[in-house]
Amino acid sequence: MKRIAIGVGKNENIIQACHIFKEKHPKTDVILVYSDEDLIKAVLDRKIDAVIRGSLPASNIMNKLKEKYPTLSRATYVNNGEIEFLLTPVGIDEGNTIEDRFRMTKSCIDFLKQVGKTPKIAVLAEGREDDFGRDSAVSNSIKESRKLTKLIQETGENVKNYYILIESAIKDECNIIIAPNGRVGNIIFRTMVLVNSWPSYGAVTFGMDRIYIDTSREQSIEGYIRSLILAEELIED
Repeated sequence: MKRIAIGVGKNENIIQACHIFKEKHPKTDVILVYSDEDLIKAVLDRKIDAVIRGSLPASNIMNKLKEKYPTLSRATYVNNGEIEFLLTPVGIDEGNTIEDRFRMTKSCIDFLKQVGKTPKIAVLAEGREDDFGRDSAVSNSIKESRKLTKLIQETGENVKNYYILIESAIKDECNIIIAPNGRVGNIIFRTMVLVNSWPSYGAVTFGMDRIYIDTSREQSIEGYIRSLILAEELIED
């Protein structure tokens, strides 16, 4: 039997999601945990196949996990049946350097290839290409996006710099979207998923040898069910 541990915080949508999931997946054991400490123990417990943050706060959990796995990063998986992509970075303290975003991109590439998909990568910046020079922060973001795009191109992967035009990247069916930094990525996630109800399955966590799905504390019942489904699918039979 597959075993999934999931964190229960103030948002009790997670409890209802677990009940609904169990009705359709009776052969999967879902374990509810109620503290950061117990969730971290679950991640390290080899008898548990996958862990979902659920509605517990993220910061303390990620800090503790990074003590053991220092290169942790996350990519939110969005799939509405027609549009599918990984969005990274999404943690507000993640992806602040080109090197970090390049490592995250490679993790996304590896993940998609493992599940049999061909990566198509969009690099974003905080302005259009012709906005260079209008503001120092915008100009720096554009320069970094160009450098990151070049690094990815050198690996032979399909990549394009879309600058600030995320709508074009989605229209072109890019399945990896690289935000300029985690703060921008977090805002994109909240706008798409929490405001406009794009279906997110949670954030896949890279840089560790365990299955850990990160989720928002504000997610809906349906959102938590999707995270449970993703975790189950990632567990090897």
